[in-house]
Amino acid sequence: MTSIDPVTLAVLKGRLEQIADEMDATLYRSAFNPIIAEARDACHGLYHATTGATLVQGTNGLPIFVGAMAFAVKAVIDKVAREGGLEEGDTFLFNDPYVGGTHLNDFRLVRPIFRSGELFCWLASAGHWLDIGGNVPGGYNPKATESFQEGVRFPPVKLFAAGKLNQDIVDLLAANSRVPTSNWGDLNGQLNALDLGQRRFEALLDEYSPATVSTAFEAFSDRAEALMRSAIRALPDGRYSFEDVLDNDGITDDMLTVALDLTIAGETMTLDFSRSSPPAQGPINISYATTAAACYVALKHIFTDVPANAGCLRPIDFVIPPTTLLGATAPKPMAGYTETILRLIGVVLGALAKADPERATAAPFGTINALSFAGHRANGDRWVMFSFFGGGMGGNPETDGLNHANNPISTATIPPLEILEASYPVMFRQWALRPDSAGPGTHRGGLGAIYEVEALSDAEVFLLGERGKVAPFGVLGGGPAGLNRFTWEAEDGEHSPPLVSKVTGVPVPTGRAVKLQTPGGGGWGSPLARAASLVARDVRLGYISVESARRDYGVAVSDDGELDEAATASLRKGAAA
Repeated sequence: MTSIDPVTLAVLKGRLEQIADEMDATLYRSAFNPIIAEARDACHGLYHATTGATLVQGTNGLPIFVGAMAFAVKAVIDKVAREGGLEEGDTFLFNDPYVGGTHLNDFRLVRPIFRSGELFCWLASAGHWLDIGGNVPGGYNPKATESFQEGVRFPPVKLFAAGKLNQDIVDLLAANSRVPTSNWGDLNGQLNALDLGQRRFEALLDEYSPATVSTAFEAFSDRAEALMRSAIRALPDGRYSFEDVLDNDGITDDMLTVALDLTIAGETMTLDFSRSSPPAQGPINISYATTAAACYVALKHIFTDVPANAGCLRPIDFVIPPTTLLGATAPKPMAGYTETILRLIGVVLGALAKADPERATAAPFGTINALSFAGHRANGDRWVMFSFFGGGMGGNPETDGLNHANNPISTATIPPLEILEASYPVMFRQWALRPDSAGPGTHRGGLGAIYEVEALSDAEVFLLGERGKVAPFGVLGGGPAGLNRFTWEAEDGEHSPPLVSKVTGVPVPTGRAVKLQTPGGGGWGSPLARAASLVARDVRLGYISVESARRDYGVAVSDDGELDEAATASLRKGAAA
């Protein structure tokens, strides 16, 4: 094997990450769909020629996509092994959630990179397309009982064969979407990103030689493995269990469990999800690949110094039976995968916090609240607005949780209201922090948000959310956050979903509105240990009410936020007794 010095290795690491970053930027700047262009619901990376393992990912791409993409690339590799016919200029397309996708809206493009006639590695792109058919505009169908009700499903197929576009596939994509122009723009954005990535990577091979770059790939993975083994070895051996629940599956109003038994033995770790609920009727199932990718994201939150490539997963074993909703197979519906991976990431963090309490972090808000508006414009054209929304992060050993943040599954951003209003016939009456939504604690949770959206033309609304029954939890004495709430205006007053967090086909006539109130994050540590001056400040800022200050923190504050120290001392003495 070619040797490589540390300086060259560091330079190549930066260059390769820059290639992935440029691919991300190319798609963000060219996509038609705000969920990619503004929210950055996409990713790019480089993958191993024979295993599909992640070699390099960008710093801005969606981490859950990066982890799942290794399975996606492997699905293409397996297809080529069965059928043969791989050529330079090929590009594969698919969205199959059972073999490396996440849900049907997330389209993957996978392209082989050849050098001197030999396959060297793969480039891949993933992006969330706005609509791909199914019963519900936007794809998030909370009443789906099989994937056929969620949209069109593509196995790995050649979009380009030896550089020639297969127009039949493009025609099928257009025929199966309510907004084909949006999808066409996103597809071309992803193709442009792959083109740029290929040019940049081939220039790198010209400069450093394939042997040197191959050696760097091996070194990156070996380094990640060594660091992960060291991080695991620093934790005490043992078995640590944690579980949390989902509100329901959209079909029946029964809660479902995501349970983990985590075992640490020396420098290895086993994540066993066997105690989780069986596959659900509704669309909150996920595949083995998505579960493994979500664990990858969770571990990166804990072991931040470990490089993000396949090497970090070598010391880790997964037990994800197909008899659970975390290892579901076709045709189980998977549109709401985001809700399940959020709970899954939470239980991984919870189990690791038991192994090392100093790492304990309260739960974040834990739902993306996938909200879709759909209707017809004045000229008859169909419009579909899909967006996700923010909430509070959990308190942690060092600070309060962030207010109005995005969930820990991604580096995506919440689409700005100005972009949504400019793109669709909607108007936001309110976009604000939600008082008293944060879990009380020594370090309180972050605040959730209030979004009130008015329809400027007749529309239907669909929601697939979570955390409407069991609030984000606090740790080490911290309190839970507020619950998720969704309501809409009707002639006879305000209504809310029978299943709390999921609903389909709500008519919203012109001038009427829906309101989404998202959870905050859980609290860290006893609220009675929070500095009274910080509680008074939170009252002045409107983060918490005077009543919450007294009830939850034992702090007496006037309506204008002035602290009554004597009354506070009395309240806290009584609470501690």
